[in-house]
Amino acid sequence: MFYIGCHLSSAKGFLAMAKDAERIGATTFQFFTRNPRGGNAKKPDPEDIAAFLRRKEELGLGPLIAHAPYTLNAASDKPEVRDFAFRAMSEDLERLELVPGNYYNFHPGSHVGQGSEEGIRLIAGMLNEILTPKLHTTVLLETMAGKGSEIGGRFEELSEILSRTKHPECMGVCLDTCHVWDGGYDIKERLEEVLYEFDRIIGLSKLKAVHLNDSMNPLGARKDRHAKIGEGFLGLSAMGSIINHPALKDLPFCLETPNELSGYAGEIALLKTLRREPISAEGPK
Repeated sequence: MFYIGCHLSSAKGFLAMAKDAERIGATTFQFFTRNPRGGNAKKPDPEDIAAFLRRKEELGLGPLIAHAPYTLNAASDKPEVRDFAFRAMSEDLERLELVPGNYYNFHPGSHVGQGSEEGIRLIAGMLNEILTPKLHTTVLLETMAGKGSEIGGRFEELSEILSRTKHPECMGVCLDTCHVWDGGYDIKERLEEVLYEFDRIIGLSKLKAVHLNDSMNPLGARKDRHAKIGEGFLGLSAMGSIINHPALKDLPFCLETPNELSGYAGEIALLKTLRREPISAEGPK
């Protein structure tokens, strides 16, 4: 199954997102757990959740990706910012127990001048307070572009966070194609080498999802500007190589390109034409 989707608005509820996904030909989707700039999360509606779970099963959707707000920064030097990160993640994971078996993705954070070592210590510390083997959601660290004081622009930083968590079995990584490209990993000409590095440093078994985005910037720019599929420095051929790579092809791919629903529908249809599904032993029929 080719799990390909995009970022949808959760404002109307889970069932509405499932209907939007069906309308645009998506087989998975991503959504913010609350306003991306922070604030309180909307209280879940049990009837909406029940209807969604039935529709999800009918459509064969998933796994889904819940995205934490951008303002979640466990590596901050401000106690009130770290407190929001703890509360937001704790609340989000509690609510996601209503739709178990999916992913919760977050940006590791920015050390804001404290240094990456201190930032990593704070992030791992928060995760150790929250994570428990009882969770039915896998928490994902997102690969970052490395702009400013961002943590996660290098695979080694993500590996260090994972190694310091008490429950690494509850965690994984989401690879963002724009971010790793902007961070200096050449997934256009050297995809095999980059994945080898990922496997050596983190382990491909930890790679659970992909944010599929082109980039407005050249390799190593460290700027994080997403472009539409095939319209950036990565290009359409690189996108095809990524979605068909044996180590990646069975993961959920989610678009975060600058689009509305109609644009996402077009990109999903385009990517499906690039997908090389395996031919059965009996040959084509």
